[in-house]
Amino acid sequence: MSTTLTVSGASLRITGGRLIDGDGQSRDNPGLLIRDGRIAAIGADAGQGPVDNTLDASGWVVAPGFVDLCCNLREPGNGQKGNIASETRAAAHGGFTTVCASPETSPVNDSGAVTHLIREGAAQRSPIRVLPIGAITRGLEGELLSDMAGLVGAGCVALGNGSRSVRNARILRRCMAYAQTFGVTVMFHPENAALAADGYAHDGAVASRLGLLGIPEVAETAALMELLLLAEETGVRLHLSQISCARSVAMVAEARARGVRVTADVAMHHLCFTEAALAGFDSRYHVRPPLRSEADRLALLAGVRDGVIDAIVSQHQPHDPAAKQAPLGATEPGLSSVESVLSLGLERVAAGELTETQLIRALTGGPASVLGRAASLSVGQPADLCLYDPAAHWQAVEPHLVSAGRHPPVRDRRLPGVVRLTLVEGRPAWQNLPG
Repeated sequence: MSTTLTVSGASLRITGGRLIDGDGQSRDNPGLLIRDGRIAAIGADAGQGPVDNTLDASGWVVAPGFVDLCCNLREPGNGQKGNIASETRAAAHGGFTTVCASPETSPVNDSGAVTHLIREGAAQRSPIRVLPIGAITRGLEGELLSDMAGLVGAGCVALGNGSRSVRNARILRRCMAYAQTFGVTVMFHPENAALAADGYAHDGAVASRLGLLGIPEVAETAALMELLLLAEETGVRLHLSQISCARSVAMVAEARARGVRVTADVAMHHLCFTEAALAGFDSRYHVRPPLRSEADRLALLAGVRDGVIDAIVSQHQPHDPAAKQAPLGATEPGLSSVESVLSLGLERVAAGELTETQLIRALTGGPASVLGRAASLSVGQPADLCLYDPAAHWQAVEPHLVSAGRHPPVRDRRLPGVVRLTLVEGRPAWQNLPG
């Protein structure tokens, strides 16, 4: 049973619980006041004067709303795999208040017209903030540059090529140089298409034993080195999306030491699972980049702890059932993951592999900084908040799932961490309050 929070007025006072800010700082909540969509006061001043609503958050965590740098909303598209309404509501269920919409739509978001279509759809049907990522090449084909100026002018916060690589280094260099003139961040998933070929699993022990086609680590690291060298030459702000191996973490750290303007993220499932997940031919774990070795998983966790990896993303890719019901190599890659990111992260906290503050930093302040934004519990900031109960549990099965994708990372166990309330500018985007 849940209680509905009716925010009919303009103010809300939150008492009790623990604040974890976007920089990872934690403290007991001295009182937090929201007024007219913004954080109006924290501390003694938050207790002054009448308010329209009061919420006791004792036992919960109050954090900035999560920011996802990689989320597939499947719109525009045919709607079979999901749409803006279903997937943003799923994101709100997961505690996200801002998601970056992948350019891999149908049609591809390579023009201002498509960007406007996404923004209009989000304004009408999304409970959370949607920030479009524009395609840096036309049709994501890696051959002709898109209208970057038009995309940025239409509201794209960054440019990238989705999950596809730009095979021609000369074109890649032109993309970066042109983006640098606009001061816009470019986002690339590092993968050498020739080395990855038709692979769909990590080129390791499990793939060898089961006869799966492998993608070697060097398919990522070779592409990553090219991206880093070109970014160093052009001076563009480079963001590396979903790195997956230990060597990539070391290469990012080395590049930063040289002064390269580079940031990086990792998908939550790469922090939780390894190539062993494919041992039962479970098509859910057909993801790209592939799940790699235990040594890689531990190195990625160390990168998050050290701040070399700035952000944890969902890499949410909802599919219709048919897309996952085929022999492993014939299925489509991707997990329906945005609703379980927090819970999987709290499992890493319980295992002693991350602290809760490191987790929240990588879900809030880290990704926000990549976009040149803030995710902070500070007076004057928009009241984008996630309130969750770390002691409560749920299971990623119907009817609890909201996404159109019914292939979450974990279905067979109870997950820690229930999002009780997601606020966007003080308005409830998701609520599951006990009552």
